[in-house]
Amino acid sequence: MADTSLDNERLSVEHRVENRANATDLRQLFTVLLRRRLLILSLFCIPLSASSFLALMAKPTYQSSMQLLVSSNLYQGQNSNAQGGVEESDFTDSNLKVDYTAQLSVMTSPKLVERAVELLRPEYPNITVEEINGKPAKVKQSPLKVTQVESGTKTLQTLSQVFEVTFVAGDPIKSQKVLQALQNVYQIYNLEQQKLRLTNGLAFVNEQLPKIRKDVSQAEANLENFRKQNKLLDPEVQAKNLLDALAAVESERRTIRAQFQDQQARYNKLQQQISRSPQQALIASRLSQSPRYQSLLDEIQALDVTLEKLRVQYRDDYPKVQDLLKQRQNLIGLLRTEAGRSADRLPAQLSTTEKSLPKQLQLGDSDRKLVDALVDAQVVWFGLSARDQSLAKSEQQLRSTLLKYPQLLAEYNRLMPEIAINRKTLEQLLQTQQNLGIKIAQGGFNWQIIRDPEPGVYMGTGRIMLLVSGAVFGLVLGIGAAFLLEALDDTIHSCDELQKLSSLPVLGITPKLPNFELKKPSIALPFFKQQSLTSQRIQALNWFPFRESMDLIYQNIQILGSPLSFKSLLLTSALTGEGKSTLAAGMALSVARLQRRVLLIDADLRRSNIHKLLNLSNDRGLSTLLTEEADVRERDCIQSVQPSLDVLTAGPTPTDIVKLLSSQRMKHLIESFEQSYDLVLVDAPPILGLADASIVASLCSGTVVVERLNRVTRFDLNQSLEALSKLNVIGAIINESKECNSRYTVYDGTSQDNLERGFTTNPNLAGRGIF
Repeated sequence: MADTSLDNERLSVEHRVENRANATDLRQLFTVLLRRRLLILSLFCIPLSASSFLALMAKPTYQSSMQLLVSSNLYQGQNSNAQGGVEESDFTDSNLKVDYTAQLSVMTSPKLVERAVELLRPEYPNITVEEINGKPAKVKQSPLKVTQVESGTKTLQTLSQVFEVTFVAGDPIKSQKVLQALQNVYQIYNLEQQKLRLTNGLAFVNEQLPKIRKDVSQAEANLENFRKQNKLLDPEVQAKNLLDALAAVESERRTIRAQFQDQQARYNKLQQQISRSPQQALIASRLSQSPRYQSLLDEIQALDVTLEKLRVQYRDDYPKVQDLLKQRQNLIGLLRTEAGRSADRLPAQLSTTEKSLPKQLQLGDSDRKLVDALVDAQVVWFGLSARDQSLAKSEQQLRSTLLKYPQLLAEYNRLMPEIAINRKTLEQLLQTQQNLGIKIAQGGFNWQIIRDPEPGVYMGTGRIMLLVSGAVFGLVLGIGAAFLLEALDDTIHSCDELQKLSSLPVLGITPKLPNFELKKPSIALPFFKQQSLTSQRIQALNWFPFRESMDLIYQNIQILGSPLSFKSLLLTSALTGEGKSTLAAGMALSVARLQRRVLLIDADLRRSNIHKLLNLSNDRGLSTLLTEEADVRERDCIQSVQPSLDVLTAGPTPTDIVKLLSSQRMKHLIESFEQSYDLVLVDAPPILGLADASIVASLCSGTVVVERLNRVTRFDLNQSLEALSKLNVIGAIINESKECNSRYTVYDGTSQDNLERGFTTNPNLAGRGIF
């Protein structure tokens, strides 16, 4: 039971997750449609306007109809006699069968319609074939239509032999007369086809008989010539015999190769046992059978024994020892001469020294047996090699002969079926010729009119269909173009999409600031000039939803910095125009309302904006502190907006901005300001394309990225995140979200118009302006 409850709970959770995902996809779909509503509406209006114009120009139409029964007497006669013989339809003209598709094409063919036009010319001189049959490129919109009527039950319907012919025209009488003319043409055509089909049926058989006889004779002659030319009766049998012979030769060659390898292994083993080369073994074998060589060898051995005994008592210079050595040398010469005579010639590698020659050319009984076995193995080896070569020649001959058989078999297999088919066709044609003589009186197709044409019935103008088609087409075109443009658009439009693409935590979402327009007084007063310069900007920064958003963002930043708060924060963005300067001013005002001392620094020395936003002087600023001598005091360049808020504008634009921002003076200024203020806010240039923001961010304790919807693209966002990956980025602020406006409206109960005017009906929130 516990497992069942867990499974049910898991399924319930998965179902809720799936429903939530579907709801999210549906919401994104409607968001895209709402964002591209102008494109959808414009593309929707174009087809709708065209269809409306066509609907106004549409004229009433009338439709007249008639029905025909299409049958074949010859087909019925074949069915009645199908059991008694061969069906003639297999050998006669194919038109003898009822081909309903062909009949439909014939009824609407231009030739028959042209005949009907000739009949209608006296009454309608300007009528044409295109007016009845429609243009070739618009067959589906043809006024003349022929359809096959279905029959049977609702569940099982089949096409019957009844054809319905309809014609649509702007005049009911004209539609009826066109069908009457077609009726006359169909009846005349039916009579003509009956005669033509019957004549062609017998002519076809008579025409085919001589040709088939000739084909039979030619096929038999081709087979006879093939057998004589190649001296073959049945190539298949002879090819099988050759394959069997080839298999036997291959088998015997495999056996010989095995025996050949065995003899080779035996020969190598014997050669290793003899420990001599085959030539030396043969020479030693021959010399062992020479009596004179053996006699000389015995004398040398006896002389060696005597010589050794004397050397025991005397030295080599003893006269008797010298005589024995000379005698031994003479015997060695005779031994070498005898060895060369018995073995024709000694091998080059055979040593001919006095001491080694007798040993090399002397064999024992065991060595003599091994030499004999070696000679036998070599003889068998040579015999197997000769047999293998003979079989290889036989195999080559068999293969060369078999290479001719595929072509012979292909030609033989082509000739045999050709003879069989021609003989069978000849027999069937002769049978058909006899049966067709009996059927010659029967007709072919029979077109019978079963319902005459009637006056045209009013079919309407089709205006509603045109309007609906135009509306549907326009809607589909608009939605398709919207989704295509959305797929090609790389800009980020929603908070959810930006949160998915960004890996940074979202510190908050700010609403899109409304356009506050000042009402100019009818009388220009001298004291109204200063108010006109700052009133619009003051209203924007004092707007309630924007102010509350900045309060929430600062609280989130404090939570992220707990337990240590950020002393300096840098605000930057991927591109220009994402609202970082406005957000920096708004955050500074929000922190100042909490009775904390704030310094707002405009570090965008290229395009300074803070002084314009707060209507301050830009004669002196950050660039002044970085370029002037040390006697310039910081207090002289800082301007106070309210007791808790000071502003350091950018100042005049210097020449080498990167050098100034990366100087030690800039680092000391940030450290000094962090000691003097509770929070230092730095408005920096965009991160992409410039090194200014990266340099200043390295001096601050935290960096905040401003991402404006409908401005930043996916590519720019990824590039900026990669550029800021090595810095202390604490989060991102999503700017200009329309969803944020609606949240404040719903929560506070204040209308959107009141919010845009900068005030609320809630008395607790009234009067919380900054200036």
